[in-house]
Amino acid sequence: MPLTYPINVGPVTIGGNELVLIAGPCVIEPDHQKTVSLAFRLREIAAEAHMPFIFKASYDKANRTSLTSYRGPGMSEGLALLKTIRESLKVPVMSDIHAANEAAPAAEVLDILQIPAFLCRQTDLILAAAATGKPINIKKGQFLAPGDMRHVIAKARCSGNNQVMVTERGVSLGYNNLVVDMRSLVMMRDFDCPVIFDATHSVQLPGGADGASGGERRFVAPLSRAAAAIGIDALFLEVYEDPDNAPCDGPNALSLDVLPELLSQIKQISQYAHTLGMK
Repeated sequence: MPLTYPINVGPVTIGGNELVLIAGPCVIEPDHQKTVSLAFRLREIAAEAHMPFIFKASYDKANRTSLTSYRGPGMSEGLALLKTIRESLKVPVMSDIHAANEAAPAAEVLDILQIPAFLCRQTDLILAAAATGKPINIKKGQFLAPGDMRHVIAKARCSGNNQVMVTERGVSLGYNNLVVDMRSLVMMRDFDCPVIFDATHSVQLPGGADGASGGERRFVAPLSRAAAAIGIDALFLEVYEDPDNAPCDGPNALSLDVLPELLSQIKQISQYAHTLGMK
């Protein structure tokens, strides 16, 4: 069923007829040039796959497992780099905001404001993000049933901002483990907003690596293929050139060298699902 509110982000439409790729590192790396180079390669790979592309990188990860975990360069420095990437590569950019007072300055640079999963019920944060008029991506909390996201979406839309999308990133199953219920992707589409699947965070083992999150990277590709068959609007992937040495979320991140083949598979599956009317 076509969405009432597809979201236009520059030249990219989320919730239209094409599967969108949202990709980048979990966080801007200490060596900023690595992040710029990665953005350039991701744009190239997406273009080769004929997929619309949005670059994602966090300027701050305020919910790290340990106090000593790398958080990123911070808002001011991080937004400046994201602005450079946006303007030089001509791609839309997305990043997380963690507090209501970040919304307005972040909206001056970002094309999409992302609400982290742990913060999806923070009313003031969601209202501040919606008040900017920018598109908002709200990640479903690991503790929420998909049906509960209707209330989160209603908070955002009460300001008159209908540019709201939701992301599935797994639900807690016991200690230090997540599981993906693919029914969630269908249920959340009933809320008349684009649905995104975060394939890399969905394979996290939260806090399961002695002060850091572990992950099971080998499940990223099969879960991505399954989500594409259901008919998602965008696929979210955290990618590094060398994920085993990434500053955060390396165990669940995808290696850049396997991305082209995965996108080829995903695009074919998504196109077939679309012809069957499965979106």
